[in-house]
This record gives sequence, structure tokens and C-alpha cells, in this order.
Amino acid sequence: MKTSSYLSLALAAALILAGCTSATSGNKAPDTTAPTVLSVLPLDLATSVPADAELSAIFSEALDATTVTTSSVTLVHGTPAVAVTGTVSFEGTTAAFHPAAFLVNSTVYTLKISTVVKDKAGNALAAAKQWSFTTSAAGINNGPAPVFLGTAGSFVILAKTGVSTVPASVITGNVGLSPAAETFLTGFSLTDATGWATSTQVTGLLYAADMTPPTPSKMTTAVSDMETAYTDAAGRSNSVITNTGAGEIGGLTLVPGLYNWNTNLTISNNLTLNGGSNDIWIFQVTGTLALANAKQVLLTGGAKAKNIYWQVAQQVSLGTTSHFEGIILGQTLIEMKTGSTMNGRALAQSAVTLDHSTVTKPAN
Repeated sequence: MKTSSYLSLALAAALILAGCTSATSGNKAPDTTAPTVLSVLPLDLATSVPADAELSAIFSEALDATTVTTSSVTLVHGTPAVAVTGTVSFEGTTAAFHPAAFLVNSTVYTLKISTVVKDKAGNALAAAKQWSFTTSAAGINNGPAPVFLGTAGSFVILAKTGVSTVPASVITGNVGLSPAAETFLTGFSLTDATGWATSTQVTGLLYAADMTPPTPSKMTTAVSDMETAYTDAAGRSNSVITNTGAGEIGGLTLVPGLYNWNTNLTISNNLTLNGGSNDIWIFQVTGTLALANAKQVLLTGGAKAKNIYWQVAQQVSLGTTSHFEGIILGQTLIEMKTGSTMNGRALAQSAVTLDHSTVTKPAN
């Protein structure tokens, strides 16, 4: 009887303790902290900003993506203010505005974020945020007009049928795939989130067509913009330089311009592109493009990878331990062989394959 009483008392104490623990865990204080803007690009009052610069803001916490729209994040210029047409994206804690065309030179723009923006708990932005910057007066010095990438420019790798890696590759920037599904992002050991995934091989996010909305529509737009950019680059014809080097440009130094080859294009020795930071190169290749093992594309004179466009109708192959510069607009496979590196973007209308490769987003 005495033992039974002790057991009853112990059971009662356990139930009381469990109830207290449950009550404590169920009374977690609600989130009442308003989100804030931690940093912006371009910086406030920045000058000489490129016409294709990244326009973004990083917040103190994740937001309710439904509140980050073209109504709450706007870009304007002039007096009275004229709105710039574009789209808005949000990923992680970063919101970005993507203009529908290049910005105008020597123009003051203002980015505005309203208190319509809220965090996931429903707290509005602590205060409206706006900042201004001035675009560069220099414009494009030499060569053709740049190719507008649209939202495809949000990705360092973008493909339609698959992106594969032999680990470990190192990718800096976002990876996108559509209309293929997430299962065709292979070799990344993905960790899924809502609308995207992460990988230890990627400093950025990975997207696929079957992920949570609005990712499917975002990817459809990005692929469409990629195809439009390819068509634009392929259709250029003013002041074209044809068949330089008879299809072999290794060992040459090429100045800014529009180049066309109606053959395969080979780079069997180091290629140098010499020009200023605003100069443009467009290379139109109706056949394949092959960079030989251990060879490099070199930039001199201030030339930038973001201003170099390789429009290639057939397969692109970057050889073992080779180094490449520029944006590839490929109609078929882009293959990066073992140890190859690239400063630019791989935008393929079929697949991109990597083997212990490094791809780095080009700097503005």
C-alpha cells in the first residue's frame, strides 16, 4: 500500500512537470520585430554605375515573398519621377529589381522599398528605404552594343535539360534549370528549401521548374530571356569581322568588335582580349567552340568578362584545367572538363556539365 502511494505521488509529479513544460513551450513570444534593410547595391550616391549593374537590397530576415512586388520595390528616374519597367525577385534575404532594358547613361536613378514589404510574421518594414545612384557617362567605348540578358543574368549557370557536377565543383552564383525538374540537378547533394535548394558546392541558390511557386514561372521567364539573348547575339550584322584566323584564334590578340565564324572555332593556345572596361566583344560561332587543355582566355587593358558574349550554335568544350572568360550563350551542351575554370556565365539551351570545375559570376 505504501509503495503504491509513492508511485501515485511520483506519477502525479511527473504529470504536473510535463504540463508545466508543455505550457512553457506553447507560450513562445510572437515575433514583433520589424525587418530592416542591412545593405544595398549600388551604394547610396554611387557614381559611374554600369548600365547593367545589380540592383538589390539585403534584409535583416526572410520576408513574405508575396509582399515583394513591383509595387513595393520600384526604380524611378527624372523629375517628375518616371517608373522603370522591370521585374522583382526575392531569395533568401535579398530582394532585387531587374530592369527590362539597360539603364540610360549619365542618369540619376532612385530605388524605393515601401513599408508594404513584410516579414513572415507580418511585421512591416521598420521604415521605407530609398537610395540613389548615377549611371556611368562613358557608355560603351568600342565594339557593338551589349546583349541584354534580362532575368537570365540572375544565373551563373542556366540550362534547359540538366546541370551535372562531378564533386567537388565550386560555383559562385545561382544555378537554374527549366523545363527539366530538380532530379536533373545531379551531383550536388541538394538540401531543399521552399522554392529553391542549396548545395555545399554552390555559393548561391539552385532552382528547378518543379519547385514551389513562384519558382516555375520565374524559371520560364529566365529561359525565355536566355533564348532571346541568344537570338539577339546571333542576329547582329553591323561591322562584322568574318572568319578571323580561319577558325583558329589561339595565340591572337583580339580588340573589341563583332566576330563571326561559319566554321568550328578552336582556341589551341592562349587567347588575349584587349580593350577597356566598357568595350564589347560578340563572337558568333555557327559550329563548335573548343578551348584546349591548360589554355586560357586572358583579359588585358581593363576588359571585363561581363562584356564578352560567345554565341555558339553547337557544343562548347572547355578543356582540362583551362580557363575561360565571358558569357556563353550556347544552343547545345556546355561541357567543362576536369579542373576547368570560368569567369562568366554558362547559359545553355540543353545541358551544362562540370567536373571538379569552378564557375564564378562576372564582376560589374
